[in-house]
Amino acid sequence: MLDGLEWAALLAIVIIIAGGKKLPELGSGLGKGISEFKKALGAGDAKPSEESKPAEAKPAEAKAEESK
Repeated sequence: MLDGLEWAALLAIVIIIAGGKKLPELGSGLGKGISEFKKALGAGDAKPSEESKPAEAKPAEAKAEESK
């Protein structure tokens, strides 16, 4: 894991490479990428309301009629 001094050094390197004026653009691009990634992960999942919906219970008379 990175300590405080290592994070500061990493941030300094990023500022030197990207330049101070480009940092907001990099941050917004990173944020958009993360949000799109989360949306893509959630799109493959089934809707929670459909999953947690219990099956409807049928009365005993209806079950007897179905078996005939």
